Amino acid sequence: MNGRAFYAQDASARASWRLAVLMGANSRTYKFALGQALLEFAGAGRRSVPLAEFAVPYSLSIVRRMATSPQAPQTTQLGDNDFLAIAHQEGAATLDADHPTERLVAAAVRSMPAMVMQKFHNLRGNTAVPHTFYQLTGNGRQRAVRLAPDALALAHSQQAAGLAAELDARWSIVESSFATGVGRSLIEEGVTVDWDTLKITDTRRRRPVTGLTQATIGFQHGRCLICDDILAPTDATAVDHVFPFSLMHRYASIGSWQGPDLDALWNLAPAHAACNLAKSDRLPTQAELARLAARNEAIMTSPHPLRRTLHISLDSTSTTGRASSWVTFLQAVQMTL
Repeated sequence: MNGRAFYAQDASARASWRLAVLMGANSRTYKFALGQALLEFAGAGRRSVPLAEFAVPYSLSIVRRMATSPQAPQTTQLGDNDFLAIAHQEGAATLDADHPTERLVAAAVRSMPAMVMQKFHNLRGNTAVPHTFYQLTGNGRQRAVRLAPDALALAHSQQAAGLAAELDARWSIVESSFATGVGRSLIEEGVTVDWDTLKITDTRRRRPVTGLTQATIGFQHGRCLICDDILAPTDATAVDHVFPFSLMHRYASIGSWQGPDLDALWNLAPAHAACNLAKSDRLPTQAELARLAARNEAIMTSPHPLRRTLHISLDSTSTTGRASSWVTFLQAVQMTL
């Protein structure tokens, strides 16, 4: 599934936002800080924000996360005037004051217009998302970020909290992929799921990366995989085994399970808790399988490591060999039943 197909499933500003946040290439984490600042100011109802004011939460969020995680691949060479180099130098003073230093804000004001603000709406392949969430206006000290109506609507929508959580989860995943050693293992081996915490973890080191629901629900357009209705922030949620995990135990009692691991990411999907309870151990419907295939195809368009994790599932199943798509993969799983 490419970005156009993902957008066609929900032709809305929400889908454009998710394309930018979940599926864009990531050489650094600037776009996550920009997205976080956009949601913050839009949530406050601001229609136009001076660039210097906008740079404050942008810079502060990067410095806070930089204290524990890399914000660029550790092989990246930073020049003296690079924003991340200045953020490193100003980090301690910024954290002590809980406010970015004047030098750091000035560096953000210089770098943002020609860098992240040029790229936020862009996808790989020289394409752009269908909606625009801001414009830069004015010059010099009069320069401002004008928030588009779509940004204001998103920040006040039913899915606003979910969009913020998805952004944070994607930021954590990208940070992990940047970390030396951890990043290598994620790219080589993908991730697994810790069922005690419902967190995605690094397979080799068993270190938590981010929440499973927050990391995957955006690829489902924020919807329950079972009923296809919106998963609202107030809804009780669960993680559904689309093909019930009990199948592995049931077949083990008469021989052995010949299908793929049903406890892996490809078979796990956020759902309403009530829908999950009612579904129990029944097999998935064709509609649910179609939604799961579309969700997995969408994840496959995102950068590492979720994409790699699903590649491993496609490659490693003993019953089908390498499936050409998630539709054929799921059909092959059905044939084992």
